This record gives sequence, C-alpha cells and structure tokens, in this order.
Amino acid sequence: MTVSTQGLQVSTRSRIFGELVELVSSMRFAIALLTVICIASVIGTVVKQHEPLNNYVNQFGPFWSEVFGSAQIYTVYSAWWFLLILAFLVTSTSLCIARNTPKILADFKAYKENIREQSLKAFPHRAEGVLAEGPEAAAHRIGQTLLGAGWKVKLQSREGAAGKGWMVAAKAGTANKVGYLAAHSAIVLVCIGGLLDGDLIVRAQMWFNGKTSFSGGGLIADVKPEHRLSPRNPTFRGNLLVTEGSTASTAILSQSDGVLLQDLPFSVELKKFIVEYYDTGMPKLFASDIVIHDHETGEKKAARVEVNHPASHRGINIYQSSFDDGGSRVNLRAVPINGPAKPFELSGTIGGTSALTNGDQKLTLEYTGLRVINVENMGGASGNGGADVRAVDLRSSIESQLGAGHKTNSEKKLHNVGPSFSYKLRDAAGQAVEYNNYMLPVDIDGARMFLFGMRETPSEPFRYLRVPADDQDSLDEFVRMRAALSDPVQREQAIRRYAVNAVEGGKPELAEALQQSASRALGLFAGAETIAATPGDPPVKGGLPAVSAFIENNVPEAERERASDVLVRILNGTLFELLQVGRERAGLPPLPNDDKAVGFMRGAVMSLSDSFYYPAPMTFQLKDFQHVQASVFQVARAPGQTIVYLGCVLLIVGVFAMLYVRERRVWVWLAPAGEGHAQATMALSSNRKTMEADQEFETLKTQLLKVTP
Repeated sequence: MTVSTQGLQVSTRSRIFGELVELVSSMRFAIALLTVICIASVIGTVVKQHEPLNNYVNQFGPFWSEVFGSAQIYTVYSAWWFLLILAFLVTSTSLCIARNTPKILADFKAYKENIREQSLKAFPHRAEGVLAEGPEAAAHRIGQTLLGAGWKVKLQSREGAAGKGWMVAAKAGTANKVGYLAAHSAIVLVCIGGLLDGDLIVRAQMWFNGKTSFSGGGLIADVKPEHRLSPRNPTFRGNLLVTEGSTASTAILSQSDGVLLQDLPFSVELKKFIVEYYDTGMPKLFASDIVIHDHETGEKKAARVEVNHPASHRGINIYQSSFDDGGSRVNLRAVPINGPAKPFELSGTIGGTSALTNGDQKLTLEYTGLRVINVENMGGASGNGGADVRAVDLRSSIESQLGAGHKTNSEKKLHNVGPSFSYKLRDAAGQAVEYNNYMLPVDIDGARMFLFGMRETPSEPFRYLRVPADDQDSLDEFVRMRAALSDPVQREQAIRRYAVNAVEGGKPELAEALQQSASRALGLFAGAETIAATPGDPPVKGGLPAVSAFIENNVPEAERERASDVLVRILNGTLFELLQVGRERAGLPPLPNDDKAVGFMRGAVMSLSDSFYYPAPMTFQLKDFQHVQASVFQVARAPGQTIVYLGCVLLIVGVFAMLYVRERRVWVWLAPAGEGHAQATMALSSNRKTMEADQEFETLKTQLLKVTP
C-alpha cells in the first residue's frame, strides 16, 4: 500500500465525485475499514453467536441485551452492517488496484534509461571514475557483467555534453511490484469469498424470493415451502442431526428470528457413532460411519466423517461438528425428598416431557440430558458431608451442605463416577429449576453418597444434596427414614423408645422429661413445630436450622454451647430410633449400632436437614437407560472456499514479495574522456535503505568501475 494513487485517473466534471473516488481508493480509508472489521471480529469471537435470547438476557441484563440485539451483536458475521463494510472494503481495494495497476505495469516495463547525468549525482549511492576503455566497450562490458549477476539490462547511445556517450540502465527485484498487486488482490478475493460463503445469498432469497424464517414446531416434513431453500441453493452452511440407525436430508440454518430449512440432494444415514475419551473425560475422538444416499441417481456411498476429515458429495462438504443424545430411553424412580409423596416409577425419552401432579400442584418433567461418562476429580475430597452434627454453629454447617460435590484443593485423582441424568421441573407459571442427578453413589470422605444437583439459572453452578447410600448401595434406607420423619405416629413411637432406652434404673420423672425434650427436638427437626430465627422473620422450615433457631431464641448465650450439645445428642438418638421403627415396619431386622451405622446416621441427619430446602417434593433417580447417540454434522456448500484459498496463496506471495524482495535500479553513464578512456558516473536506487543495499553498491562499484573500496 505504499504506492501512491497516481495511476489511473477518473475523468469527471464533478469535483466532489472525484474527491470521493480518491477517498474510497485511498490507503487510509481501507485501513479504517480493516480496523472496524477487526473490532467486529473480536466482538464476534468474545460474544457467543446464535445463542438463545434468554442466555443473553442472563448475561447482559434486559436493557443491554436488547441494545446489543438491535445492533446485531449476536449475529455479527451476518449483520447487514458487517456485510456492508466488507462490500466497501472490496470496492475500496478494487479501486486502489485499478488506479495503480497501469502505473505499476509501466514501472515494471520501464528501465528509465533517459535519466539525466546530473540526476545521477543526486542519488545517495553514487560513484565516479575514469575507465581505461572507450564508452561503447565499457557499456558492453558493464552490461554483460550485470546480466551475469541476474540484472535486466538496457543500453542506450545518445549525445551528451562531452560527445556521444552510452547509458547502461539495469533493474532487479521488480517482483516487489507484483507483491503489491498480489496482496491487494488477496484482500479482494478473501472478502468476495467471505461474502459468497456468508449469509448474503440466503438473505437475498429472503428479500427477493419471499423466503421467511420458521419459528414454530412440528415435523420437518410439514414445514411449508416458504421456509425451505432449494437443493440448488448455491451457498449455505447449516447443521444436520442424525441419530444412530436413521437418516436425515434437511439441514437447519439458524436465523435471528427462527430457522430456515435447507433441503439436500442426498440423505445421510448414520450407521454408527464412535467416541473415545481422555482420562479427563474430554472426548479425544468422535467419528461417524455414514452412508450417503443420492436422491437423483440412487447411489449409495459409505464414508467415515471425523473432525478435520470431512466427506464430500455433489459439492457439499459434510463435517463432524459435535454429538448429542439421540433420544435415549430412561427409566426413573421418584424418590420423596421434601414433602408428602410416595415413590413411583416412570419412563421417558431425552428431549420429551411427562406431566406430574402433586395434589393441586401441576409440574412438567422435561428430560434434558443423559451423560454415560462423568470423570470427576475425587482426590482429597473434603466436602462437609461428614460435619459433626453436635457442633454449636449449626447454621454454618447447613449453609455448607448444598454446595459442590467435592473440592479440588488437593492432588487430582480422576475417576469415572458413572452416568448422570439431567432434567427440569417446570411449574404451571412456566418457571423451571434444573436438576442433575448421578445414577451411582460416589465416594466422598470415605462414605458412599448419592449426589442430587440443582440450580435455578443456567449461569449458576450445580449445588448438590448428598444422600448416604445404605449397605445395598441404594436409597431405600433414606427413603424409609424420610417417610418415618413425616409420620407423627412413627415419630411418637421413636420418642418413647428413645426415652425408655436412654434412662436406666426406671426413673419415670427423668424419662418423662427426656421424652418431652426429644419430642421438642424431633418436632423442630421434622418441621412439625415452627419457629423464626429472629422475631418478625419467616418461620424456619425444619431441619437443623430450626433446632439452631430454637436454641438462639430460648437459651442465654453463655448456656448455648452446653444446651446445643445436649439437644443434638437427644436428636441423634431419637433419629436412630426412628430409623429402627421404619425398618421394623418394613419387616427388616434392627440396624446394629456399630461404626457403619454411625457413619450412615451422620450423613442421613445432614441430608434430612438439607432436604427441607430442596426445591421439589421429589427427586428422580436414574434406574436404567437405553443409550441412543446422535451425530451433529455441519453441511456446507461453499463456492467461496476456493476463492479464499486462492486469496490466501496470493497474500502469502504478496507479503513475501513486499518484505523480502528489494527493487533496485542501477545506472551508469559513460562519456568520452580522451582517446580510449571513458568518464563513468554510476548511481544505485533501492526501495528500502538497508545494509544489504550499501554492501551491494560497494560490490557493483568494484565490478563495474574497477574501483577498490
């Protein structure tokens, strides 16, 4: 871009039009456009493109998300202003090429042999000398020397001030001019290729052919023609989801207000999807074995599509983009957690829904995902699931429970913890809470724990409720204990048993007092008695926070430590008897009071306390599943791809030529200086002042003028 725009001139009577053409074809205008394109590309890289609108509202807030949406920040590369800038850049660079090409071609051919002798003396690199040979002989010798060194030479005989003399004009490195044209042409080709492979053609069909975006639902076959693009569409890029054992022939092109359907001239059948994982759980290879069915010829072509190894048919490339669930079948068990409910089983398909009722409450269960492999860092897990329930600061213990499943502040120990199932429960008002439950118990602090995660918004991390597994690695013990806690009859029976077993020697007064304390503690824990943390606050739901609030409201601060220790011991003993009552009603033998039982009770007490703050009356445990995988392909017809590749080649050639090829010209004027002698005046010009130019001039001076440096 260093060549001035003084080549082709626009003949016009309008001064304003001429100045406008001069501005558009100038280097400063092109640099300004490139700067704006770079800024827009940075924005398009930082801000995720084509995400659901709710994601942007959560990220930027209602006001700014609307402002950014109006500016089409979420679809930068297909925004009208981005395409307009590209078009202006193509126009500007094309004008620059058109105006400078004639001058460059003229310079490319010219030797500038008509330069005057006095002009040579004004060059920085100049030298003079007397040669012991005539001007003509010297000119031929110098010309042959330069030809042998790779220079292009032209000799001219003309009259000078001292008589007939000879001008030797030579040039080298003229490919530097080609670099200028190649680099500018590369910008034009890359921009044209980008415009062809962008949304410009699709937008044109929407503007002039009556095509509109589709924002409804239903079967793809039922979508009307005005939302479909022809298989002859010259350029497009969309996604094609194919489940194992099925075929698909319609790609989805995302638009800001919906989608367009792109019919393909062939169908893609997914025979098998292959995925391999690293030790970290990240996929290291996913590939698809497919069969392409041509609609016109009926030809069947088998192919394997891997990342960076696409398949191609009829000018359409099929890339492996990602993978997804293809409608796996899951069998679930509803486990009561918070509220009166009975266990039940149901089945569903990932991507489907089920209607649930809980009295007057109506919920919709949305099956959102199934992951068969979950690699977690279990090294040095130090969660608070083993917190001592006798601690005084019960409130801080509770606040630490619904947290991450484990912490990673020690050495990593990666372990596959098995499948997980995610779902959403949506109420009648449309509000949803997302859940993520692991199928198998996980070893945390030496105990086997089921992890039931929840979050209210996608921007939040999952918080996990930990439920201890029994000796059969199941939830049955916890479910019986939770049901017994909700039953006043079983609570009363457990209180009486605890009072009888705890008092030795038949002291009825002490037993009665202990029974009253146990009744108060278990009633607070079960939520049967309500109490507020401070006057005027909403009542605490139950669990250990209710016990903590009771102590803080009724016991002086100096006595709280002793009172909390006594009350929590009573609560633990009563809950253990409640467990035994539940087992008795289920026809099971009593649970031995050993270390294993103590460990289970420690986790169960914390889990029961946390369950009052679980946002749903039940959770869903994955019992069995039939995994069906789907492959997500990106299908693209990109006529601009070859143009972009050509532009990249030209850009490499152009940059190399401009940076590494020096244009040099040398002139030697030979004038008569007596019999058999010639007066030589030599000059060298270079487009860059470098040390190489200085060294080359000294070498030429020695060879041509026979002057020793």
